[in-house]
Amino acid sequence: MIPGSVSKLSEATVASAATITAKADVVYVTGSTQVNNIVPGLGTANAQFLTLIATDGAVVLGATGNILVGVSATQNRALFLVFSKKLQKWVIGL
Repeated sequence: MIPGSVSKLSEATVASAATITAKADVVYVTGSTQVNNIVPGLGTANAQFLTLIATDGAVVLGATGNILVGVSATQNRALFLVFSKKLQKWVIGL
């Protein structure tokens, strides 16, 4: 974001699966299948932000893939993630 300007975020909806692709800034996740990998929309050569919102109940983000620490994404609450180019993993924000 640039101070003093309006930032526009893209939004998309994906079904929960073992691997999902983040092709937007805000991703609404439907279903209840555990997500272990999130393919970064900008590729793995760039650090990037992502906001996930579970829409059908809690969705578990597992730590067996490219998510550094697993967590349960609460329904209708924004979960902020940062893809670390150095770690090649998604880091969950508070």
